[in-house]
Amino acid sequence: MTTSSVDVESILVLDIGSVHTRSLLFDTVDGQYRFIAAGMAPSTLSAPYFDIGEGIHQSLLKLQAITARSFLDHDMQLILPSAMDGSGVDRLMVIFSAGPELQFVTMGLLEDVSLASATHLAQTMFGRVVEEIGLNDRRHPEAQIDAILKADPDLIIFAGGSDKGATRSIAKLVELLLFYLRCVPEEKRPEVLYAGNSSLANRIKEILGRLAHLHTAPNVRPTIDQEDLNPATDILAQVIGTIRGNQIGGFDSLGKIASTPPIPTCHGMGRMIAFLSKIYDSHKGVLGVDLGSTHTTVAAAVGGNLTLNTYPVGMGSGAPEILNGNGVENITRWLPIHIPDDVVLDYIHQKSLYPAMVPMSLETLAIEQAITRQALYTAMDRMLTSRPDMVMGFEPILVSGTTLTQYSSHGQSLLTLLDGLQPMGVTTLLLDTNGLLPALGVIAPHNPQLAVQVLESSAFVNLGTAICVSSDARYGTPLMTIKLDYGGNQTQIEIRQGAITSLPVRPGQIVNVHINPLRKLTIDPKHMDRSRSFKVIGGICGTVIDARNRPLGLPRDDARRRDLLKKWALAVNA
Repeated sequence: MTTSSVDVESILVLDIGSVHTRSLLFDTVDGQYRFIAAGMAPSTLSAPYFDIGEGIHQSLLKLQAITARSFLDHDMQLILPSAMDGSGVDRLMVIFSAGPELQFVTMGLLEDVSLASATHLAQTMFGRVVEEIGLNDRRHPEAQIDAILKADPDLIIFAGGSDKGATRSIAKLVELLLFYLRCVPEEKRPEVLYAGNSSLANRIKEILGRLAHLHTAPNVRPTIDQEDLNPATDILAQVIGTIRGNQIGGFDSLGKIASTPPIPTCHGMGRMIAFLSKIYDSHKGVLGVDLGSTHTTVAAAVGGNLTLNTYPVGMGSGAPEILNGNGVENITRWLPIHIPDDVVLDYIHQKSLYPAMVPMSLETLAIEQAITRQALYTAMDRMLTSRPDMVMGFEPILVSGTTLTQYSSHGQSLLTLLDGLQPMGVTTLLLDTNGLLPALGVIAPHNPQLAVQVLESSAFVNLGTAICVSSDARYGTPLMTIKLDYGGNQTQIEIRQGAITSLPVRPGQIVNVHINPLRKLTIDPKHMDRSRSFKVIGGICGTVIDARNRPLGLPRDDARRRDLLKKWALAVNA
């Protein structure tokens, strides 16, 4: 007889997306929590239903067919909590990314202080900052009000003043906001989130609360040199849920039966990455990337301190954003075969109109993977630009996205991540093939044991360990020798600058690696004095050495570049 190490509790997570609705079931198997199955159906928030209920029902019917277990009663209502016969579930939780792109206006005092923090807070969620107004804005107040009216925001995020700091300056912005609210009919007024000087929160609630749907959050700038977004992010997630409740049919009724308030998928992912960063190496941190249809979420955390950003770059309606500020050549540079620019642009256009479209030929697959690389690169570049102190030396890196999990081989996924993310140091690349990270993020605060046990199960694919070294040596120069110790048997391999080399390490095999540099090189950017000997565990793709420089450079000559791309693909069986 098996003794259970958990309190038996089945959890259903509904993931409401713009393209698909998924029902994710978690339950115990042999005394351990496991991800059981997922049912997926097209989302129905748009015509002809304009209600998410039908998509939820269809996904639950799929889940019933897969698990041979009942979740709906005779009236097609979810059985909650579970019944004695095993039907239904004990808890229901909801994550969502569905809905039109949100428009944000941010307001603050100093451009590089509270206004910047208000904008950073907005960027943690799905949406776009369409207007910023600071105390030093040179426009006349009438022009500023006109700008907010033109932006027609769903949400205004208002910050300013350190705790017990500025008050008069904030009063000027409050007055501006009051004028704007009086110009807008009550039914069209946006939600307002105040995250400034906490000593003024009650007073501002008295003033603005009569005209606006006002929410207050902890100060995002408690001191002038300290930014702390995480407490305010939790409040912002609830505000986004309120907005979606007014926009999406069936959303409010779903929230009423859920065990916890629905949260955006990006917020769920951020929670999970912060949670994992407390478990793994507290110095290196954990990186999570979710490549979606409309947005890409990048979450990085060290010791529980989270940096979360969501960018309007994706593989569906977010694909054209990749071209903003960049020519199509930034996508075609990743193509191993010649495809005319107009064909690539047409595919991007079609993908933005029909996000569920799948590649049906080698040519369209090559375009899809090129877009994926550039989307990942664009998102990471924006993250690192806004956080110049961040170093890409994370362990592990967890990634999800349909292109990586359904349209690519494991070797292609590995190479895409190395090209797009360009990690540094020694890291394990994990593929979230079922898109579980946001779901586990909504579960973890209430059942951390489930989150840990599912993560340690086979629900995530270990693509392999990547040893990414950086050097100024010329291309093709012998860079180092690698000695692999298999516990008695040893082998030695020479690594050249600019090459990707797949090491003879089987999946699950533990090998001691010893690096002997032949040139000056950097292995771990966060630990410059780190030992050059360490253990690696082989993944599906074993272990690879990436000796290409950072940032990754590609030859300008088309023929040379394509030959190099094919060579790299061959090195990892892609």
